[in-house]
Amino acid sequence: MDLGISGKRALVCASSKGLGRGCAEALAEAGVNLVLNARGAEALEETATAIRDAYGVDVVTVAADISTIEGQTKVLEAAGQIDILVNNAGGPPPGMWSDWDRDDFIKALDANMLAPIAMMKALMPAMMERGWGRVVNITSQSVKAPIAQLGLSNSARTGLTGYVAGTARQVASKGVTINNLLPGIHDTDRAVALDGGVVKAKGISMDEARAARAATIPAGRYGTRQEFGQACAFLCSVHAGFIVGQNLLLDGGATNATI
Repeated sequence: MDLGISGKRALVCASSKGLGRGCAEALAEAGVNLVLNARGAEALEETATAIRDAYGVDVVTVAADISTIEGQTKVLEAAGQIDILVNNAGGPPPGMWSDWDRDDFIKALDANMLAPIAMMKALMPAMMERGWGRVVNITSQSVKAPIAQLGLSNSARTGLTGYVAGTARQVASKGVTINNLLPGIHDTDRAVALDGGVVKAKGISMDEARAARAATIPAGRYGTRQEFGQACAFLCSVHAGFIVGQNLLLDGGATNATI
């Protein structure tokens, strides 16, 4: 399918690895030029080179922490005119409700709620003026059904979801859509970290931890960054202009819900 976005310019945050990289790759495959951001410069440059070589699109890199005002400023100064914004940031650490204090919540809010809001506020006015734009926020399946040990993520990402619900309906008439992708477990570094916690807590092997988690997923496996990226690219396409303010689960059926 021709997504109709060849020649557009996308900013993909936290895109050197994992789901962010999957989104960047899928957009590049559709002919979209990219501004890639991540904290680690080395991994970022490796990803940029791989995408340039594979798809022949223009790729600009900005090594910065998108959760900080300084990082956001640096990224926006380098980005120029952006048609597509993919907001992403690493999730906060797991734990128990009694583990977290105010500073922990502020860090989670900065990364997973306030940073995406700041990027939308900075970039959407120009999209609205041009009459076209796409925003996709990578959140979590936990906004549909909370994950007890991910209370920081539950809180921050649900706050972003509420913001998007109202905002998306205010900008849609200007040709700008905002939607959220809600990943379940995917085969990324985040999965390694979470499964590593299970290994430590239960004294089992990594293979055993992965098998036990996969058994809780109706699809029977972890997701891949590639299939996640293709879902993102479709939401960014010309075919998705009537999809507004939605929360799309990509969790292999793990969230047991009717709606």
